[in-house]
Amino acid sequence: MKNQENKKNPEFLEYVLELNGDTELNEALQLSLHRINELDIAQLNRIGLKTYEKDKWTIHKILQHLIDWERIWCYRAIVFARKEGNIPDALDQEIMAYHSNANERTIEQLVDELKILRQSTIVLFNSFNQKILDTNCVFFEYEMPLYTMGLTITAHQIHHFNIIRERYLPLDK
Repeated sequence: MKNQENKKNPEFLEYVLELNGDTELNEALQLSLHRINELDIAQLNRIGLKTYEKDKWTIHKILQHLIDWERIWCYRAIVFARKEGNIPDALDQEIMAYHSNANERTIEQLVDELKILRQSTIVLFNSFNQKILDTNCVFFEYEMPLYTMGLTITAHQIHHFNIIRERYLPLDK
């Protein structure tokens, strides 16, 4: 799973691989869907729009952020898989979060959307053959094989679910 040719932003890529462990891409995607299904919706609803610190995102915004960035990573994967030739730009997550209407949506709506999106992501990455999955993708500050984009999606979820568990769940008192 470790790619010796990662030249750009190796710290980010090491973190992605560390969070996923030795899990292969399809298994990591399936496991991530299972973890979404395990979310305690009632507990997240009790926490509501509370944050653990001023100017931090709500759980609603974290879930919307996961949804938005999964779509972005899937778009990037398609661009490289289809050899379209454009290099996807960097995007500002703070601007995107600020302009989202996540706090107006319910936890149920956000979790349902994340589940459906993850199922779609699984189908997308399963549609790629090994040659496509091994495609080297160079953009912005990243260089990685395409399969690592899928692992980035699962690592991103692990990262934010860890934050929710460590910093938000204690707010449910």
